[in-house]
Amino acid sequence: MEELPVPQNIKISNITCDSFKICWDMEARSKERITHYFIDLNKKENKNSNKFKHKDVPTKLVAKAVPLPMTVRGHWFLSPRTEYTVAVQTASKQTDGDYAVSEWSEIIEFCTADYSTVHLNQLLEKAEVIAGRMLRFSVFYRNQNKEYFDHAREVQGNRMLPSVKDNSGSHGSPISGKLEGIFFSCNTEFNTGKPPQDSPYGRHRFEVRADAFFNPDTNLYFGDFYCMYTAYHYVILVLAPKGSRGDEFCKQRLPALDISNNRFLTCKQDEEGDGGLVFHHAQDVILEVIYTEPVDLALGTVAEISGHQLMSMSTVNAKKDPSCKTCNISVGR
Repeated sequence: MEELPVPQNIKISNITCDSFKICWDMEARSKERITHYFIDLNKKENKNSNKFKHKDVPTKLVAKAVPLPMTVRGHWFLSPRTEYTVAVQTASKQTDGDYAVSEWSEIIEFCTADYSTVHLNQLLEKAEVIAGRMLRFSVFYRNQNKEYFDHAREVQGNRMLPSVKDNSGSHGSPISGKLEGIFFSCNTEFNTGKPPQDSPYGRHRFEVRADAFFNPDTNLYFGDFYCMYTAYHYVILVLAPKGSRGDEFCKQRLPALDISNNRFLTCKQDEEGDGGLVFHHAQDVILEVIYTEPVDLALGTVAEISGHQLMSMSTVNAKKDPSCKTCNISVGR
């Protein structure tokens, strides 16, 4: 019996965080005998596994021979931002139920994509469920060590400069390793209405009035929702001045929030007081607010806090708990 054709020139397209399309070329010989495709997918660190495949060893996916390109979705729990290898065999089901198979194709590498806005909206909806009631606040603050602020004054023209966001949070977050910004906090203590005196990031704190960053000329975006194997949950938000480079980046990738009506961070006109802006934050999540522009230290004050530096609360490069039902969605991690 003539051997089955080996798939050639494999092409991967339409890659998302949890699916892809695959197609290939085949010689015409024995093409009509093909009833199935065997597709072997591995995370890249296991890329040598195909070398040890034997022709009669069942592979990870047996798919009926449908017209190409074929969409692969849901057959594996694909993770976003992950490098994979893929190889293909053609197969012909025999009358006894066994398969005649071709040789394995060459191995192709590809990387899955970030979360799309569809997936981020799913995360957003989960975060809204636990956000809690809104508390009033008046300042954004950023803790660092003394050397950080000395460097900002002496080297950076008295400014804090944006840096690329680390890989903390959801593995599929489209802002990790890409968005430039400066992290700020705004959470307050329930009993005092003021920022807490403890911080994981340093004993020196820059405080700035909330309206310096957050006003009707600012756009607000939802960035992520995660936890780190603890009871605390974190929501990452992005504040970007309208029309800025950071705003354009977020507009294409993140769900936009109404600054006066959302469950996390709001800015409204004070209808009862002097008509100025009033600000509220969600009580039951820890907000990490990224501001996308340089910040002049002259806009606020730097002072030493009286509390402790709680290193265990740091979220620098923190890995998300993949088993938490509160903050995970069904695609990847």
